[in-house]
Amino acid sequence: MKLYKYGITLERLKEADIELVRQWRNSDPVRLNMAYREIISPGQQLEWFRSVNNLDNNYLMICYKGEKIGLLNDKNVEWEARTSESGLFLGRTEFYATYVPYLVSVAGIEATFYFLNWNKQFAHILRDNARAISYNTQLGYRLCPDQEEAENQRYELTREGFEQTAGRIRKAVRRLAGDELKTALLLEPEDYQSGLAMRYESLLAAYPLPLRRDEDAAGVWYREE
Repeated sequence: MKLYKYGITLERLKEADIELVRQWRNSDPVRLNMAYREIISPGQQLEWFRSVNNLDNNYLMICYKGEKIGLLNDKNVEWEARTSESGLFLGRTEFYATYVPYLVSVAGIEATFYFLNWNKQFAHILRDNARAISYNTQLGYRLCPDQEEAENQRYELTREGFEQTAGRIRKAVRRLAGDELKTALLLEPEDYQSGLAMRYESLLAAYPLPLRRDEDAAGVWYREE
């Protein structure tokens, strides 16, 4: 599965990429902002990948200008309730103080809420990670009830909260993205084998605007008109 929007490509994580993700995850800028801070071995990484490579989780490589730069996740997916827990990290530190994280977040959130008709996303953020809290609250995330004293606090994002809070960020993202505004989703052959494609297609059936469906050697494409 690949999702294209705002010049960002989000590609479902494959085993061939897990060593790169492990190297990012073990680096201090990423590891020290995580609840789990131990160094991860290749064996542990493979075990983790096998535990999340299913329909309940969607880990996505973030690609920008043809380069892999980080990981976005939607885990603990509840397909019927249309909720999940989201998170991201960039393995390339040179992008930290740029607009690229906003391109990634807005592309993912808009695709989730509008393209897939999602109801709610959750996120866990360490209480002392002021930068991540500021970043996520700008997007509309709000602290869940009874989380004030928690070390790893739970936040939630609704479509209404996103629309009410992130208007200025969304306008800036559209301006920066130029003509790469519309969403395109590629469902690959392995997505049909796993059943993931059928899950997505059932959600896309409720999309309120016209979608163009095409097939080629890469798989099945759904594109906004």
